[in-house]
Formats: sequence, C-alpha cells, structure tokens
Amino acid sequence: MEQMIFVCSPYCGDVETNTKLARQYCRYTAGKGFIPIAPHLLFPQFMDDNITEERERAIQMNLGILKRCYELWVFGRETTIGMWQEIKAAQELGIPVRYVSDAEVTECC
Repeated sequence: MEQMIFVCSPYCGDVETNTKLARQYCRYTAGKGFIPIAPHLLFPQFMDDNITEERERAIQMNLGILKRCYELWVFGRETTIGMWQEIKAAQELGIPVRYVSDAEVTECC
C-alpha cells in the first residue's frame, strides 16, 4: 500500500494561486509514488475559514489526518501560521518533515 504524505503549503492570501500551486504539489507527490493528502484543498469546499468555529474544527480534522500520514512535506516560499502549526504538530508526533523546493517541483512537473 502506498504511504500518505501530508501536503503542507500556503492557502490564505492569494487563494486562487495557492490552490493552483497546492494541486501542483499534490501532482508532484503522487508522481513520487505517494498518496498526497491536502486538507486545505478539501475542507474549504464545505467549511468557511472565516467562521472561527469552522476554522477550529478544520484544524482539528487536519491533525487527525496528519496522525495517519507517513511524512509531512512543506512546499512554497512562505510559511503561514497554519503551516507552522502543522509542522510543529508533525514534530511533536514524531512524523518526519521534509522541505521541498519549488525547483524540485518545477523539474518534475
């Protein structure tokens, strides 16, 4: 069975561009033989990040998913607060964190 990789990349700010990039990061991860898991592409489909209760619930669901992942891969040039929370959680859980440069992704995809 293929291992799941938690895709950690920016979402807030320029949501349209960040969503496009997250899809590219998932494609890269899948191309490496892993199952990409990007909750920030899924949860905004039915949850509102601007509603505090829904944002908090989404963060808890993210952590539930993270616990089941083999590694967390960090993508993008900036690291948002949400990304820092995911990285910290992975470290506390003993889940390896890998930083992937945009150059690696561009070469591949």
